[in-house]
Amino acid sequence: MKDIQRPISRRKFLTIAGSALAALAGGCALSGTPAAVENAAKPLRKAVKTLTGDTSLDADYIRQIITKDSQTSRTIMWHSPYEQDGAEVVWRAAGGEEYVSVPASNEHYTDDGQDIYLHSAHIEGLSKGASYEYRIIAKDSGTEWMPLKTDSGKSFKALIFPDTQCSDGYVTWRDVAQDAWKRNPDTDFFINMGDLVDNGEDHNQWNQWLTGVDGMISSIPFAPIMGNHETYTLDWKTRWPEAYLKLFDLPENGSREFNRHYYSYDYGDVHFAVVNTQWDELNDFKEGIYDEQLEWLPKDLAASKKKWKIVLLHRDVLRYGIKKRPERIPGISEDVGRGFMPIFDKYGVDVVLTAHLHTYRNRGHLYNFEPSSHGPYYILTGVAGNVRYPDLWIDHPLDKTVAPQPETDNYLTLEASENTLHFQCFLPDGTIIDDVTLRK
Repeated sequence: MKDIQRPISRRKFLTIAGSALAALAGGCALSGTPAAVENAAKPLRKAVKTLTGDTSLDADYIRQIITKDSQTSRTIMWHSPYEQDGAEVVWRAAGGEEYVSVPASNEHYTDDGQDIYLHSAHIEGLSKGASYEYRIIAKDSGTEWMPLKTDSGKSFKALIFPDTQCSDGYVTWRDVAQDAWKRNPDTDFFINMGDLVDNGEDHNQWNQWLTGVDGMISSIPFAPIMGNHETYTLDWKTRWPEAYLKLFDLPENGSREFNRHYYSYDYGDVHFAVVNTQWDELNDFKEGIYDEQLEWLPKDLAASKKKWKIVLLHRDVLRYGIKKRPERIPGISEDVGRGFMPIFDKYGVDVVLTAHLHTYRNRGHLYNFEPSSHGPYYILTGVAGNVRYPDLWIDHPLDKTVAPQPETDNYLTLEASENTLHFQCFLPDGTIIDDVTLRK
């Protein structure tokens, strides 16, 4: 291995370059770097010495996590098998040499018998529509440089995956995700609609899920939604969604009891609001998330100045009939539908995406619980794992488009431009099964 120069120590740097650090904290750009570093997260550090050339750092499941404002910030997370005191995330303009850095957290994590450390670093002060590179540094080791691109505030593309729970080691999920990523290399971020894993306590399932998006989740940010399966124990009882909350350092929502259970973020000219529909499971441990969100969501939607508004929920707004169960009558879900659909109507939500039922259904515009020429556009997003419910659901009177039966996996793309939202639903082989364009 070639000789390497170790990164300057914090003590030595503060001794010889304190004035430079103070200037940077005041907003002075590093020479040769874009304006993106002017307001970067503190503490800032100029590359007085070359960064370590070593790329052997044990940093597993490196992932970018969505933030409230993807134009200027990003969260980077990873696992490690041992403590990494002093670990940092460093970033630079793509192809540049000078860098800035931010310290990472170092949390011992033992859920489901594990003995690992979780790390999170929050980058601020990026420039919109810019291309960066980042890597993780701890002592004399580091990772390779990885891409990081910020939101331009204009057009973008997102991949949307419905329920991904699997019973095959998440091979099905890996194939769906990687094929979708390969077909859409211009994707800016991706969404999972909940039930990422079949069992929320099983750490092997989480590791398999993360392995399925290797290369994608380290390159573009991820925006998850909590599903009911994230709250299950190994013996199929309910628990606090410990793993979900620890593995994804999501935007805060101001709640004392349910911080990061629900959240919102902006990308392009679209405001996304993520509602947590798992109140039945969570009420076993803490009550109040349902009423709290009924109060939070109108304020969140009203405060947004974005042209478009999309709400994402795991459980669906409609109630479906089930074959051989005549007592179950199709209609509107009493808690999700009756509780939230009037809010969607009142605050001008453009699109509502749901999941949970492992079937793709397009309902078109609904307003005041009825088909309409206006109002929110409702899509039940389908399934992207191998847990399927063949010949279970009775078509709902509000269904306009239904995926070919019996259903296989699917995924969606969202392309947002100045005046349109364009959704397409694909089978794993790339066949389009639905195509929706909304204009405003």
